[in-house]
Amino acid sequence: MFYREAGDFKTSYREDSQTFPIKFDRLRYYAVLAVAFGVIPLFINDYWANAVFVPFLIYSIAAIGLNILVGFAGQVSLGTGGFMAVGAYAVYKLMTAFPEVSIFFHVLIAGGITAAVGVLFGLPSLRIKGFYLAVATLAAQFFLVWLFNKVPWFYNYSASGQINAPDRTIFGVFVTGAQTSATAKYMFCLVMLTIVAVIARNLTRGTVGRKWMAIRDMDIAAEIIGVNPLSTKITAFAVSSFFIGIAGALFFAVYLGAAEVGEAFGIQKSFLILFMVIIGGLGSIFGSFAGAAFLVLLPVLLKNVLVGTLGWPTDLAAHIELMIVGGLIVIFLIAEPHGLAQLWRVAKEKLRLWPFPH
Repeated sequence: MFYREAGDFKTSYREDSQTFPIKFDRLRYYAVLAVAFGVIPLFINDYWANAVFVPFLIYSIAAIGLNILVGFAGQVSLGTGGFMAVGAYAVYKLMTAFPEVSIFFHVLIAGGITAAVGVLFGLPSLRIKGFYLAVATLAAQFFLVWLFNKVPWFYNYSASGQINAPDRTIFGVFVTGAQTSATAKYMFCLVMLTIVAVIARNLTRGTVGRKWMAIRDMDIAAEIIGVNPLSTKITAFAVSSFFIGIAGALFFAVYLGAAEVGEAFGIQKSFLILFMVIIGGLGSIFGSFAGAAFLVLLPVLLKNVLVGTLGWPTDLAAHIELMIVGGLIVIFLIAEPHGLAQLWRVAKEKLRLWPFPH
């Protein structure tokens, strides 16, 4: 009886179109923010930061970016790992070339550089789509990894070919480098995710988002009613790549600290983020969070239960993880294409109508 619209009266279009029209949803949203910003930083340690929270926050940003392109705009992409590499190497070059500039602006500029690269590789979407576009973006993945491996300028002519994040601070607190605390890592990534999520939510609910969904549903009909497919698709690639570039910059500078492009941003990274979007739910910002949380927590859970408790071999636990993820993808694609986000929506609808059956 506590999840009802009773008493939530709307007297303007602005109130009626707000993100959380039900008061309980708004209170829950504020409660989650209060816990994330006010409670978790007080108790977080290195294990929880490195194993759960920081990867979840960064992968959520990447999943939101890919969901904008695949879920909202309907453009297939298999080059997410390559675009994350662009963000990582861009922020590395900026950090080493302009050490006096704040890392916050370096991350944003790295996202802008990735957006430009994403637009360049998104141009084929104006002529091709579906399987052929997937192959084109897959080619971008391999080309970008090859480029960062073969051109020494990108890794500052390091003998190992590896890039290492220098120490950088925000308001005197280290957020990159060996001196960074778990709280600083978590808070920096949380702030970036909050900004990205708010921007993405407003874009998808506005005119730009409606154009993306029109192109996704039927591009010919969308063009007939006045939607420009050129600007719409290019905008989707730019915004998506901007968010993915931010995720790549954070993944390298804050989470890893050091990276080699083939290992950190290979094709497996592209598929991992695509699986997050599929399991979480296409065309849903909440689905991006749900998919990222699921695929970050699943390996930790299996490792603690199968390896830590039952004593199974580590490689067997890794294979079981792949089997579970693959099976869930097949199940979701057949039974519930909209993923965990749709299950959450159905649960809320049933809660609103309970105890009535209809």
